[in-house]
Amino acid sequence: MGAQLAVTFTGLRFENPFLLASAPPTESDSNIMRAFDAGWGGVVTKTIGLHPVVNVDGPKTKFLRSMPDSPTLSMKKRPGTALHSSWNWELISDKPLDWWIPKLARIKAAFPDRILVASIMAGSGSDEELRNWQLLAKACQDEGADALELNLSCPHMDRKDMGSNIGKDTEQISIVTHVVKEVARVPIWAKLTPSTTDIVVEARGAFLGGADAITSSNTFPSLPPIDPETLEFEMNVDGLVSSGGMGGPAILPMSMAKMAQMTQAFPQKAFSGIGGVADFSQAINYFLLGCGTVQVCTAAMLDHAIGPNVIRQLRSGMQQAMDTNGWSTLEDFRGIRRDRVVTHSQIRRPDSKAYHGGYETEGYAATAAAVDKASDAQG
Repeated sequence: MGAQLAVTFTGLRFENPFLLASAPPTESDSNIMRAFDAGWGGVVTKTIGLHPVVNVDGPKTKFLRSMPDSPTLSMKKRPGTALHSSWNWELISDKPLDWWIPKLARIKAAFPDRILVASIMAGSGSDEELRNWQLLAKACQDEGADALELNLSCPHMDRKDMGSNIGKDTEQISIVTHVVKEVARVPIWAKLTPSTTDIVVEARGAFLGGADAITSSNTFPSLPPIDPETLEFEMNVDGLVSSGGMGGPAILPMSMAKMAQMTQAFPQKAFSGIGGVADFSQAINYFLLGCGTVQVCTAAMLDHAIGPNVIRQLRSGMQQAMDTNGWSTLEDFRGIRRDRVVTHSQIRRPDSKAYHGGYETEGYAATAAAVDKASDAQG
């Protein structure tokens, strides 16, 4: 029997471990069904809430690009550039729960064997807001959502009791998760913000509240670059800008670091990795660190909105890697590099007298001894 791409994650069977993340590509039932047609193993809806949301007037998402011969990062379209990251300040879905309810039912009727995850968000700090979490959870699962992803991580919510403002408060994370768990008949995934001192603390709070899995990372809080010619932010409305979220290739190493912290602290728990994934060479990083699924956003947005070519490469890349290495299932290689991440003091130091603090590599200033040697040679 050949390699099997199917996985079981939080008790749910996925045709493959690749999901389209909660983001603009998943803001409609038509997009979600297109994604399932393209071959994604799962889709997480754009975050559904109860509070009215009106997004900014103007662009909500743009992409930063770099050039091989220049250090400049810009959102301007220029020939010969490579994708660096995405930047957005889009809020949660501006469509009400009543709009989403029949759409969720329609999606599940069309794709009963695919995994549909409903991303939900409410506030905290009051009984009313906690009831809102439960209302959202019950409504979505009643219409067929296979799991619930709690948005505790949106980096640009003005309300102090929403999004990443909850995700930085361990107690509120536990309370919200517990309240949803009381009414949930499906698995609960807590999506955490990377904008925290020690994400292990927040993860512990989610697990204590009853979370079945942790999703990380959401986008990193950031600002768009300023155009050196106009002195204006490259993305603004009437000259004004607010904090948004950076995703895409640039956040892969940072998201990996956050994920490694959590998977080492909770090796028996379930994790879904996000950040910088465009093909299997990036996705495998999360699997090797212990993730059971991987979610994709930026790369899919640039590929017909829902990533038909991205998911095709992810599946073929995984199949090839598994065949090459003799792996039968994801469990054969999940987490096998987790123990390679150690504290800095555990990294071997050289004994050689020729060692100069590690600065002999390209790009660093020459050591005094090297300067003296060069001067002697020239003299």
